[in-house]
Amino acid sequence: MSARPQPDARSSYRLFRPVPTRWMDNDIYGHVNNVHYYSYFDTAVNSYLIETGALDIHAGRTIGLVIETRCNYFAPLAFPQLVEAGLRVAHLGSSSVRYEIGLFAAGEPLSAASGHFVHVYVDRDSRRPVPLPDALRAALEPLRT
Repeated sequence: MSARPQPDARSSYRLFRPVPTRWMDNDIYGHVNNVHYYSYFDTAVNSYLIETGALDIHAGRTIGLVIETRCNYFAPLAFPQLVEAGLRVAHLGSSSVRYEIGLFAAGEPLSAASGHFVHVYVDRDSRRPVPLPDALRAALEPLRT
């Protein structure tokens, strides 16, 4: 039997991205609904890739498709908190990347949630896997653990 997942410390992540919560993120129980955590993951990773020039969502020949995802929840987040998303890359393959993300309430030492997703990078038209472009690999190297 595997050990119960535990929150991550801030020090286990290489880079942090701000992700503001929105009024609509809260559910009837007064906290961010679980479905929004995956949106925070996407926002943190893709905004980093776009800003570094590693991803062109409109005209790039290579796109990332999610093939696996997971999230463990440890503490609630709620609007109007600012979420700080910690990023790291646990695996950098020839055509795939495993991103690991920790979601932290601003200033908190332990993650409120931790998760991952795996992108397989493919040709935009054929949807067949392609080698990671050099610009993408260069943007991800500093995030490797």
